[in-house]
Amino acid sequence: MSAKVIVDDVEALTVARSLADEFRAGASERDAERRLPRAELDRLAASGLLAVTVPAGHGGADVRQETLAEIFRLLASADSSLAQIPQSHFVYVNVVRRQGTPEQREFFFGEVLSGRRFGNAQSEAGTRHVQDIRTRLEARPDGSFTLTGVKHYSTGALFADWIPVLARAEDDNLHVAYVPRGAPGLTVIDDWDGMGQRTTASGTVRLEAVPVAADRVLPHHLTFQGPQLHGAVAQLLHAAIDAGIAGGALAEAAEFVRTKSRPWFESGVETAAEDPLLIQRFGELAIQVRASEALLREAARAVDAARADLTDDTAAEASIAVAAAKVHAAQTAVEAGSAVFEVSGTRAALDSLNLHRHWRDARTHTLHDPARWKVQHIGRYVLNGTRPPRHGLL
Repeated sequence: MSAKVIVDDVEALTVARSLADEFRAGASERDAERRLPRAELDRLAASGLLAVTVPAGHGGADVRQETLAEIFRLLASADSSLAQIPQSHFVYVNVVRRQGTPEQREFFFGEVLSGRRFGNAQSEAGTRHVQDIRTRLEARPDGSFTLTGVKHYSTGALFADWIPVLARAEDDNLHVAYVPRGAPGLTVIDDWDGMGQRTTASGTVRLEAVPVAADRVLPHHLTFQGPQLHGAVAQLLHAAIDAGIAGGALAEAAEFVRTKSRPWFESGVETAAEDPLLIQRFGELAIQVRASEALLREAARAVDAARADLTDDTAAEASIAVAAAKVHAAQTAVEAGSAVFEVSGTRAALDSLNLHRHWRDARTHTLHDPARWKVQHIGRYVLNGTRPPRHGLL
């Protein structure tokens, strides 16, 4: 496979805007029919966007996190399911950057630059909590490993060339094993049936003594032994998706009101777009969306600053800024998705119009992790100076 190599932040954003416009056209139909976006993902990979965080020393653009967040916001404003699929890709490119050996970085960055995609096999169902990982990485006499376990919510795995698998070794430490999509004993099942984010194919991955070469395993537990941005980067992209959902919902609501809604008879105006009460509500929603976008930019800049000078303090500041952005964007996405009906009128409820996809996507995507715990960490930081924990979800 070959892909274009993007050279800088400006080009990355230009490509993202163009692809977002292209993907927006078929987003509603893909959702309604649950038609998986294979062709669109191929376009995304060929565009070079999936390689924009590869370090410059390995031939990549190494764009700012502010740029990466904007890429995700743009894509999510067009199709949030499509935008979610590469989120794990960038997370696990970051793992290679952080914990890979020079040889592993050379190999995997080369794969990414050529257009190959990372999925994920991380979460498990039925365990005590999300960090109770029971998939096992067992050493073999020749130095290689085998993987055994079952993963759920494996967004991107169905479309991936490589599937990073989070597993515990015999010493119970967390590792990431990068497994080729066609490895023996690995099965990807398209059984995701969520009400929203319908086309992410976030299904099940089964691992039955899957062989893994020694040089395809990275010591993920080392990431959390010092200042780290693993969680901040991952959560920043989730926040960008929520901000994109909110912006996309607001834009579609405005277009619907301008072209299809009727004014309420008591308003005394000729068109719905002239109704002063609707104008008021759109103003309120626009302020919320703009605030989410501003918090997203601020959070991304905090992550960029921490990357340039990584300490416990800068990492904490970045994590708190991202947490604030994520809380606000999640609330705004759900509100904007619901307000589509409030401002558009009865006709907006027609299933054939599929306007409800914005709310369904927002309500589903914002379930990734509870905002209430982010608020707790923000409050502890502001009131008592307590740094957030290094668990990778903040």
